[in-house]
Amino acid sequence: MQPETRSPAVSCVQHLNIFVFSLILCSAAIANDRTQRVENFVLLDHRGDAHELYYHREAAAVVLMSQDTGCPSSKTDAKALASLQKQFAQARFYLINSDPIANRSELASWAADHAGDLRILEDDTQLIAGALKIEHTGEVLVIDPQDWQLLHHGNVAEARTVLAGSGAPSGTELTNTHARAAPESIPCPISYRAGLARTDAEADTHLPVAVADTHLQRAHTGSDTHLPSKTENDTHVQALNLARSSISYSRHIAPLLQDKCVVCHTEGGLGPWAMSNYNMVHGFAPMIREVVRTKRMPPWHADPHVGHWQNDSSLSPAQARMLVHWIEAGAPRGDGPDPLADSATPGQEWPLGQPDLILDIPAYTVPASGVVDYQFPTVTNPLKTGVWVKAATVIPGDREVVHHILAGTVDEDATELRRNSGVFDNYLIGYAPGNESHQFPEGTGVFIPPGGEFLFQLHYTPVGRETVDRSRIGLYFHHEVPDNYYRQGVVIDPTIRIPAEEARHAETAYYEFANDALLHDLVPHAHYRGVATKFELWHPNGEKELILNVPNYDFNWQRTYEFVVPKPVTAGTRLVHTTLYDNSAANPGNPNPQREVPWGLQSWDEMLYGAFSYTLIDESTEAPIHDKFKSRTSQYIGFLDQNIDGKLSWRELPRQIKKRLVQGFKMVDTNGDGGLDLEEMHVLTTRLREAEAREERTDAEPG
Repeated sequence: MQPETRSPAVSCVQHLNIFVFSLILCSAAIANDRTQRVENFVLLDHRGDAHELYYHREAAAVVLMSQDTGCPSSKTDAKALASLQKQFAQARFYLINSDPIANRSELASWAADHAGDLRILEDDTQLIAGALKIEHTGEVLVIDPQDWQLLHHGNVAEARTVLAGSGAPSGTELTNTHARAAPESIPCPISYRAGLARTDAEADTHLPVAVADTHLQRAHTGSDTHLPSKTENDTHVQALNLARSSISYSRHIAPLLQDKCVVCHTEGGLGPWAMSNYNMVHGFAPMIREVVRTKRMPPWHADPHVGHWQNDSSLSPAQARMLVHWIEAGAPRGDGPDPLADSATPGQEWPLGQPDLILDIPAYTVPASGVVDYQFPTVTNPLKTGVWVKAATVIPGDREVVHHILAGTVDEDATELRRNSGVFDNYLIGYAPGNESHQFPEGTGVFIPPGGEFLFQLHYTPVGRETVDRSRIGLYFHHEVPDNYYRQGVVIDPTIRIPAEEARHAETAYYEFANDALLHDLVPHAHYRGVATKFELWHPNGEKELILNVPNYDFNWQRTYEFVVPKPVTAGTRLVHTTLYDNSAANPGNPNPQREVPWGLQSWDEMLYGAFSYTLIDESTEAPIHDKFKSRTSQYIGFLDQNIDGKLSWRELPRQIKKRLVQGFKMVDTNGDGGLDLEEMHVLTTRLREAEAREERTDAEPG
C-alpha cells in the first residue's frame, strides 16, 4: 500500500476548506446554544473494526445517525446519510445500532444492501445511545471535534442545514405527524432494555428487567411501527430508573469487580490502586465509567464475535451496562456487606503455587533515563537430569521498568551468537503485563535437557529514576513424561516498512503447517503504532477463516489468547497474521509521524510478530516428528511470499539465494509451477546449509 501523495497547493486548499467548514459549524453551534459535551467512547463496527470518537480531532465534524436493521425507515435514512457524506467529505459519518440482540452477520448483510461504505457502530450495551438521549431511528447528531460539544440533535434534513451553515434549527423534536407518512419513512423507537436474557452462571451479575417494556420493542413492519406518546416516553424513563435503582453494590457490583478486576487491582498487583472496599471503588467510579466506555478496562481486546477464549476477562454488554448505570446513579452503597472488604487479601507471590524450580535472573541496574539495549542474561542450568516443564510464572522485580521478559533454554552446543540473540532452543514463556503465568495444555510439556543454560531476553524502559531490577521465574514440572510436545512458532516479517504519516498501513505474513496440528493459543505483538491485528486460517480448499480479531490493540497489554477448544489445522493450512499500523499524527502514542518505520527491537521501531502454540496430531513424546528446520523454512517463506500464494517466485526470492540458482531454478521447481513451495524450499535450504558447512570445513583445513 503506497502512501498518498499531495501537492503542497492541494494540501493547503484542503486545510483551508476544513478551517472554513469549522467556522461554519461554530456559527451553527452559537445559534444552537449548545450545552452538551459528548464524552469519548470506543465502539466496534459491523466489520469488526474499532472506532474511537476522540480520534477524529482533525475532522470538520462527526455525524452519528441511529439505525435499526428491523426498521423500514432506516433504509431510507441510511441513503440520506450516505448522500450527506458525499456532500461533506471532511466530516466523519457513522450509523449507530443500539439493538442489544442484533448480531454481526445481520448488521453486515444489512450494510451491504443499504449502507454503502458507511460503518454501523455496535452499541450493544446501549450506553452511548442512552447518554446521547437517542430515542428513535433516524436521529442525527452533529458533534464538533474542536471541543466535542453537541452542535445539533435532529433529523438528517436539519443536519444538512447545520453542516451547510445556512441556519441552525434548535433540534426539532420528532412528532406524531410522522404517523401520517408512508410506513417506510416512520421512525422506530429504540428499545432500552434494562437487561438481557440471563444464563444461570451470570444471574448474580446481570440486572433483572424490572418493568416490561413491550411498547418500546422495535417494530419490524411499517404497520406495527408507532412513535410513543409523551406518556409512554415517561413510562420508559421510569422503567429505566427503576431498573437502575435495583442495582445492588453488595449483590451485583462487588461480585462483578471481584470476578473481573480484583485480580489486578489488589495490594501488590498490576493495577495502580486496590479495590479493597466500597470507598475505594466509589472514589474511582468516574474513572471506571470512562475506561469501560472506551474499552480500556478490563484489558481484554479480542472481538467478542470471533472465537471463544479461556480466562476471558471482558465484560458482557449487560455487565458493562449495569456497572456504568450504577456509577451514573451516584454509585450508591446500599445495604448489605462489602464483599471487597471482607475478602481483601494480598496477591499471591506464586499464583500457581510453589514452583519446582525458582531461577533468579541476574540483577540489572536500569538508569533513570536514556535507551537501554535489550539484555540477554543467562543462568547455568542447575538440573542434572532432563525435566518436562508444564507451566511457568515470571515475577518482574520492578514492574515499572520491565517491559517484557522472554525465557527459554539453549543447549550446550549453542554458539555465542545464539546466546546473544535471544533465540531459544526451548521456549518457555513470554512475560508482559497481562501475561504473568502460563500453563501448558493438559498432557503436553516442554523438555529441558540437562546442561546448557537458561536464556532470557529483557526489555527495560527507564521511568525517571535509577532502579535495580531483580526478576525471577518459577517453573513447574511434570512428575511423569507427558503424552506430547508443546510446540511454539511465530509468524514474523523483519522486512516491514511503515510509511510516514499513513494511518492504516497493513503488513501480512504467514506460517504454513507441514503436518496436521492443533492450535492452542495466539499472541499478537506490535509496538506503539500497532492499532489492530488478526489471525486467519487459509485452508487448502481456498476457504478463509478468521480465528482471532483484536480491533483495538493496546501495546501496554500483551495477551495470550488461548482457545477454549483447540483449533484443528490440516497440513497445508496457512496461519495468516495481519497487523494495522497508525503512523499518523492522530495516533497519540506515535513517537514520530514523519518517520518511515522499519522492523526493530526497540518500541519506536515496529514488529509484525504473531506467536502461536500447537501440538502435532501424529506426534508423541515417544515418536517425535517435528522438523525445526522445515518449521524455520515455513517461517521464511511466510514473509517473502508477497502475494500469499504458498510459493516463492523468482522475483520473490532473496538475492543471496538467487546467486545460487542462476542456472538451477527449474531444477529445484520440481513440479514446474513457477514457484518454490514449502517442500521444494526445504530441500533447497537443506542443500544450501550442507554446502555452507562443507565450505566452512574446507576453510578450516590447514594449507
